[in-house]
Amino acid sequence: MKTLHKHETFIYVALWSILFITPVLSMYVGVKSGDVESFRWDEVLHVWQQFAAFLLLFLFHNFVLAPLLVNRQRQGLYFGSVAVMVVLFTLFQCAMRPDDLDFRRNKMEQREHMRQHESMERPADMDRPDDMDSPERHGPPPMQRHAKGRPHHRGPMVLDWHDVFSIIMLILMLGGNLGVKLYFKNRRDQQQLTEMEKQNLEQQLEYLKYQINPHFFMNTLNNIHALVDIDPEKAKDTILELSKMMRFVLYEGNKQGVPLSKEFQFIRNYVTLMSLRYTDKVDIVLDLPTETPDHQLPPLMLITFIENAFKHGISYQHPSFVHVKVTIENAKLHFECSNSKGDSTTSKPGGVGLQNVQKRLNLIYGKSFTLNIKDQADTYDVDLVIPLKMED
Repeated sequence: MKTLHKHETFIYVALWSILFITPVLSMYVGVKSGDVESFRWDEVLHVWQQFAAFLLLFLFHNFVLAPLLVNRQRQGLYFGSVAVMVVLFTLFQCAMRPDDLDFRRNKMEQREHMRQHESMERPADMDRPDDMDSPERHGPPPMQRHAKGRPHHRGPMVLDWHDVFSIIMLILMLGGNLGVKLYFKNRRDQQQLTEMEKQNLEQQLEYLKYQINPHFFMNTLNNIHALVDIDPEKAKDTILELSKMMRFVLYEGNKQGVPLSKEFQFIRNYVTLMSLRYTDKVDIVLDLPTETPDHQLPPLMLITFIENAFKHGISYQHPSFVHVKVTIENAKLHFECSNSKGDSTTSKPGGVGLQNVQKRLNLIYGKSFTLNIKDQADTYDVDLVIPLKMED
């Protein structure tokens, strides 16, 4: 936020600095090119006086009027105040400003007068600067003669082209200032929205992780409980596999991404744990890449689908299968998981685990992933394609 305020202030300072430097540079270039005989600060100061009036109006609009519309949404008060400002500026121009047209005419007459005297032959007694500039010899300068013949101030409510041009420039200046403020206001709003969405995303992901971990361990402990009475030795091996998995969940589960090698090893441990529970009648196939590139994957993203396959895909009355395959190509991970339907007619594949993983996919990848689930009469198929990011 502070950076945007600094950028906005820098734009204003840079533009006004260029505007005030322009008359000086123009005079300097004129002197160098010979169009102007000498550097005349009076003309520069005259231009600066006009710029100063616009600068004061700009500051008043920028810090007082523009916030009424940009921050407080007071459209009526803002446009009414701007209209009053333009009217007062017009009255001031008509009643108080010297006639700039006369000012420029006098300057041109002075320069022409000086050129004529320089081109004339001068007698010897005119070589002295005092004699050359003496008003007794040459008469009063054109500016004084013009001042005597015509007043410098026009009557009120008389507009000339310079007044119209100044009013147009004032309106354009106010519109430009308002456009810049609205642009940076939109940038600040977008930043705030992005930060809020990021915070909301992090909170939702933490909530989903909090739900996934207990859900996963609950199912795993149920499997161990079933093995204790059936095969105590397998139960011991299962506890060892579970300890490895718990280490992964504790140390890697809170990270935004984990290396593919660690995620794949976690999947292998889980499938090994589940294989200890079932006989050879259950066809369990796990096909993971032997070489993993340096990419990362959100932790515990794939295990939910595999867990769901074992939970709902095993039958004790007829042959069952769980097939898992992962391929990596063009920085994309292609995950396929197929399983047969179990004996229970009341249990349905899915539940909290699958709902949470789908929410995680939406939050993390948006529309850059594809998830196709086919719930058929005898099989349940999951096809997931997600982009991978490089390891930090």
